[in-house]
Amino acid sequence: MLDADTIYSAIDAKPKSTFDLRRVQNIRSNSAAALLVDHYEEDWTTLWWVRVDGVARTVGDDVARAAAIDLLAAKYEQYRDSPPPGPVLAIDIERWRSWP
Repeated sequence: MLDADTIYSAIDAKPKSTFDLRRVQNIRSNSAAALLVDHYEEDWTTLWWVRVDGVARTVGDDVARAAAIDLLAAKYEQYRDSPPPGPVLAIDIERWRSWP
């Protein structure tokens, strides 16, 4: 979920052995992050991608976490009934790249 210059994601309630997933551990050990979103079509003239580079973090403050979950719930109906119980991850965007 994009909010201003920050992208939020949360570890949801799908079955896992732990909420301390590898991506959460990676953020703790190295906060440099990149997120790539692409669109594919058989018609290659319609292909595109966007890459975001930034600093990743877990959202630890209860108020900030609740605000991020509210943003996610506004977009994803599943989160309205069952808010994500795991960590909320954020990427503070430093640079955007895109093609075409």
